[in-house]
Amino acid sequence: MLHHHLLSSSASAFPPAAQSLLLLPRPAASLRALLAMSYAASTSTSSSISSPFRPPRAVLAAAVPSLGAEETAAAAEEAFRRHTSPGLRRGGGAGGVSVVWFRSDLRVLDNEALARAWAASGAVLPVYCVDPRVLAGATHRFGFPKTGALRAQFLIECLGDLKQNLQKRGLDLLIRHGKPEDILPAIAKAVSAHTVYAHKETCSEELLVERLVRRGLEKVIIPQGGASNKSLSPKLQLIWGATMYHIDDLPFPVSNLPDVYTQFRKAVESKSSVRSCGKLPPSLGPAPSSGLDEIGGWGSIPTLESLGLSVTKSEKGMRFVGGESAALGRVHEYFWKNDQLKVYKETRNGMLGPDYSTKFSPWLASGSLSPRYVCEEVRRYEKQRVANDSTYWVLFELIWRDYFRFLSEKYGNSIFHLGGPRKVASKWSQDQALFESWKDGRTGYPLIDANMKELLATGFMSNRGRQIVCSFLVRDMGIDWRMGAEWFETCLLDYDPASNYGNWTYGAGVGNDPREDRYFSIPKQAKTYDPDGEYVAYWLPELRSLAKERRNFPGASYIKQVVPLKFGGGHQRKDQQFNRQTRPKNIYRRQK
Repeated sequence: MLHHHLLSSSASAFPPAAQSLLLLPRPAASLRALLAMSYAASTSTSSSISSPFRPPRAVLAAAVPSLGAEETAAAAEEAFRRHTSPGLRRGGGAGGVSVVWFRSDLRVLDNEALARAWAASGAVLPVYCVDPRVLAGATHRFGFPKTGALRAQFLIECLGDLKQNLQKRGLDLLIRHGKPEDILPAIAKAVSAHTVYAHKETCSEELLVERLVRRGLEKVIIPQGGASNKSLSPKLQLIWGATMYHIDDLPFPVSNLPDVYTQFRKAVESKSSVRSCGKLPPSLGPAPSSGLDEIGGWGSIPTLESLGLSVTKSEKGMRFVGGESAALGRVHEYFWKNDQLKVYKETRNGMLGPDYSTKFSPWLASGSLSPRYVCEEVRRYEKQRVANDSTYWVLFELIWRDYFRFLSEKYGNSIFHLGGPRKVASKWSQDQALFESWKDGRTGYPLIDANMKELLATGFMSNRGRQIVCSFLVRDMGIDWRMGAEWFETCLLDYDPASNYGNWTYGAGVGNDPREDRYFSIPKQAKTYDPDGEYVAYWLPELRSLAKERRNFPGASYIKQVVPLKFGGGHQRKDQQFNRQTRPKNIYRRQK
């Protein structure tokens, strides 16, 4: 997950619907109650200090992107216009019906599964399955909610926008609640589909669903008519489409993927090319003319109520708007309108407000934004404005994201195992009280607590913050890194398994990293990245009344520290002192 920086704007400029929303579990849901308790902990006062502090208007509930509805729509339509080719025609033998199974690719622009279905068929039926195992299930080992309420809301918005964008281009989105292996064969039979197109995933749970769908389709018999009176089963056609560099364009098979990122990066930069975004026809229609009534029509987008979730407004942090239109609007805002790309490398380690990074990661994770589109826009910016270290660094981060996806293909389930891909033998604690103090932001270390409260309130945390809280959990607390990884799985808007678990194996020293025991000194990180304590005072307002130099070091004015630091405040040998500009390896690399 790449970290990206945004622009601040006054909260008063946003309509009420754009105010930040904190999505909390409904009391009746047993797993979801965990999030409610966490939110209560995150909003409680941690010390006896009281302060009338109210954050500056510029950082109150900032919508991302901050564009108005009309400007967002205009930016999206301009992107579609540049990628539409009026001369595109279906293949000569195109006919019948294809189904497009949308998964983590909730976009129209540069969606190869959608483009191939259109080219190979006379009619296209887009489908999304609201899988209860994903939206109402639990994480694998520790039983946290598999999808937190904030990500569920973001997904709902992504589906709504996808439906509108398909409708503008002659299609619609059929939505069904249930397991894809049950839904897709029934739909394929009802509309006599010859193929189900989908983007390929790499991790075990997703791969299992692919196998089950394929097995279900093999049992469906579609009469072909004609003199031969043949019958065929629909095919499942899986397409690679989640990375900037295509898997077929790597200079080596995935089985030979280098175990060091720098080797991978240098190889693809010198020997591979990024494919251009695919072009769209003016219309993707028509949809099938028959069979929809048999399966109950187009269905409806889920609501938070139907998922057992509720909404509470929050005035703090950022409120990410889901959907492809918002994603394209954000690229326009960050690159072109506010011209922030040219300073990305200098600002990317910030933590407070929407200015310090592109914030593309939630849309990349949901597939609402194509990494190849981001690459194209960087190249266009370099031609029209400036090419410098900052413009390159966005691509550098996207290559990290690719690397984690390819690693998950190479190593499979080992990225979820305690010893990681290298099978490192270590002793870890699963102390529940310590873990909950970390999860709830009650460790007694303001920099840790502020970051964890931001995660709970917004579903987002800066790249720098993720590195720090990961190091604290595994190095200072000695807690099983998988507990942290599963909690991030619950909370993050930009969660995807390859990046999340790839990053955590790095942070825990069990990933493919030659430096196993990296340590982030909290005092040093605080002094470097929050020298005036503005970040911690924002999320821990009880610290606002303290002198700036004391906010990160409040002593008895704040809650008691739950554990001593592994190396105290003065040990710098293990600290992350290397310069990312010259030694570009992070303990925790977010998905952009």
